[in-house]
Amino acid sequence: MTAVPAPHETPRATEDRTPRPAPPLRRILAHAALETRLILSNGEQLMVAIVLPALVLIGLRLLPLGRIEGVPAIDTAVAATLTTALISTSLTSQAILTGFDRRNGVLRWVATTPLGRDGYLGGKILATLTTHVLQVVVLGILALILGWRPELAGPLAAVPVWLIGTVAFGTLGLLIAGTLRTEAVLAVSNLVFLLLVAAGGVAFPTSTYPRVLGGLVDLLPSGALGELMRACLASGPFSAGSLVVLLLWAVAGVFAVLRWFRWTDV
Repeated sequence: MTAVPAPHETPRATEDRTPRPAPPLRRILAHAALETRLILSNGEQLMVAIVLPALVLIGLRLLPLGRIEGVPAIDTAVAATLTTALISTSLTSQAILTGFDRRNGVLRWVATTPLGRDGYLGGKILATLTTHVLQVVVLGILALILGWRPELAGPLAAVPVWLIGTVAFGTLGLLIAGTLRTEAVLAVSNLVFLLLVAAGGVAFPTSTYPRVLGGLVDLLPSGALGELMRACLASGPFSAGSLVVLLLWAVAGVFAVLRWFRWTDV
């Protein structure tokens, strides 16, 4: 005679067969991997993340621009290049990708999935940091080929500066993506990137600007980040004021995103 399952066993069997979402960490890691692939597989994003910083490195290495007296040209070039790379990914790439996600309804849809909005943002943060690591590896190899010979203390000191800068420019990118119409996000994010790199204290030390203009550049997140990266990687003078400015931009950016970021395009 065939055994009949006890009544109390049926709910357990049904429950065990019910699909369940992956653990939160696994969901965030999967989303981070997807975001990273989107950045690295998109020709325009790859150009902004790798090609433009590489051109900055080669240009500043060969041309007598943005140098600090008594410091090898390759050192100041590397500092400017890594600052450019950080801004390109944290601000420009994330603004464009998030802006299109917002227009296409992805942000509205993701709130109804197990990933949720927090998981979506967590995945973006991890994707940004992963892209930064790849940028540092690729650009670092190119810099070594061009003659860069760093001491270990410099890159280690740059790590906390890099993390604060990622928050400051990442929140600025999210603010652009979450407040402007998608049609304007592409233009504004690229324009802000070009202005900050060319005239915002990234390629040239703020000491080379006229006094009034230099004071204004010192208050920009790009100027603060540029000065701190030169202090870490090019034996430039360390400015506590630049650290305070960058921290204030990072904190203000977080509060601004929490206050004004819109998850829909309406």
